[in-house]
Amino acid sequence: MSPVLAGVLQLLALIAALALAYRPLGDYMARVYSSEKHYKPEKWIYKAIGANPTAEMRWPAYLRGVLAFSAVSVLFLYGLQRAQGILPGSLGFQAIDPDQAFNTAASFVANTNWQSYYGEQAMGHVVQTGGLAVQNFVSAAVGMAVAVALVRGFSRSRTGELGNFWADMVRGVVRILLPISVVGAIVLVACGAIQNFAGIHEVGQFMGGSQQWNGGAVASQEVIKELGTNGGGYFNANSAHPFENPTPFSNLFEVFLILVIPFALTRTFGRMVGNLRQGYAILATMATIWIGFTALMMWTEFAHHGPAFDVAGGAMEGKETRFGIGASAIFSVATTLTSTGAVNSFHSSYTGLGGGIQLLGMQLGEIAPGGVGSGLYGMLIMAIIAVFIAGLMVGRTPEYLGKKIGTREIKFAACYILITPALVLGFTAAAMALDTPANSMTNTGAHGFSEILYAYTSGANNNGSAFAGLNADTQWFNSTIGIAMLLGRFLPMVFVLALAGSLAEQKPVPETAGTLRTDKPLYTGLLVGTILIVTGLTYFPALALGPLAEGLAS
Repeated sequence: MSPVLAGVLQLLALIAALALAYRPLGDYMARVYSSEKHYKPEKWIYKAIGANPTAEMRWPAYLRGVLAFSAVSVLFLYGLQRAQGILPGSLGFQAIDPDQAFNTAASFVANTNWQSYYGEQAMGHVVQTGGLAVQNFVSAAVGMAVAVALVRGFSRSRTGELGNFWADMVRGVVRILLPISVVGAIVLVACGAIQNFAGIHEVGQFMGGSQQWNGGAVASQEVIKELGTNGGGYFNANSAHPFENPTPFSNLFEVFLILVIPFALTRTFGRMVGNLRQGYAILATMATIWIGFTALMMWTEFAHHGPAFDVAGGAMEGKETRFGIGASAIFSVATTLTSTGAVNSFHSSYTGLGGGIQLLGMQLGEIAPGGVGSGLYGMLIMAIIAVFIAGLMVGRTPEYLGKKIGTREIKFAACYILITPALVLGFTAAAMALDTPANSMTNTGAHGFSEILYAYTSGANNNGSAFAGLNADTQWFNSTIGIAMLLGRFLPMVFVLALAGSLAEQKPVPETAGTLRTDKPLYTGLLVGTILIVTGLTYFPALALGPLAEGLAS
């Protein structure tokens, strides 16, 4: 079987698996977030944290819950890393330096999971399982809760109440993420992923010396790493490491975990607003971009550019022979079009145009299908922008799902889409202008610029992957990327929740002959075009200096 055919068949198998899970998972999540029942374990959690799960919250209270919980999480994870040297199960590792501890705490709480450290050489069992793995669950649940709050803004009227943050977050963990993770961890263990609390041990003799590996609860962390679109690897090689991702089947299963909740949330959205066709329109937009990017990535990496490429069957540099080009391309697009950041190949070794596709996927806002929760609310913001543009074309006040998109709503949406580009381009410009950050680049020229652009794009968009040619373990990068991750995660949430509150206060607008049908293919095309044009106008100059220049020169 040719490598190209193998890649296409894997893509088709993945699409079939996602299609089978779409309806039951989407409907189940809608029931979870609409239920008034609280299970006993959930009641214990509410009692422990002193929360009243039945109290409805307006958007300022909901936002305070998000920010307060996240702030406590940052402090807890920072303290846990700083105290690592005196904790049991530390494997002899010392406390993490302050700047790196801040960066890691911000990263995992912001659902970014950017890592400027070698996992197997820095973090002991307690920090990995009690700190990082816990944040993999709760940071994902926070994103889902904010998305559900925005959906309630569309579905409710004449009230500013958006639900209860504490109930939404706890349900997301207890009823959705945890059950799937238990099953997924068993599958990964069956595939060969390790799950233990072993210490550091030698695994053989290599060139006169020995190589050491430490064990760990890898399978359980790997599954929530992908399912929660987190991405932080137990080992530095991430999902290219055989302990995390042993076989081609486990590789495809991990891609499935990355995509299943973000895609299924469109069904949840349609069910909660009472119009499944609206969910299908959002799904079609996400799927169009995802399939298009995957096909383009496969083409760039399979294209032959000389004898070495002919012999290897494509651009095999930096890719695992266990997976090949097709599976690596599928994984790469899935991880950069979501906020996952996990890698099963070396992104810096992709072709110039392949690296550009990875960058553009993050710069779209990671909305196709995006992170758990963040992908849905990011896409709904773009849907509002598209409706607004259509309204300008016909001279009519735009409407979406029976709600008028007035001055207030479009200001919130505009602020949302401006935050991340400002962070990415601002920090990239500062890093290139200063000597110390630029000295961290392994490469010069266009590829060196791409390393820094990629780092801040990944951080501000809460992705977490890296070109890996950049030495990011410096005070400058640990501090600035940490700030970019926190601002890139929580500032947009402010405007999402403010928009949700504004929409929930409105009364429904009856549909007329002049109302734009947002459940038709015409609107899906408009939405895809809006996403690509807005991103293109924003980032094209930076992309032209980096991956495009490199790709055209090769």
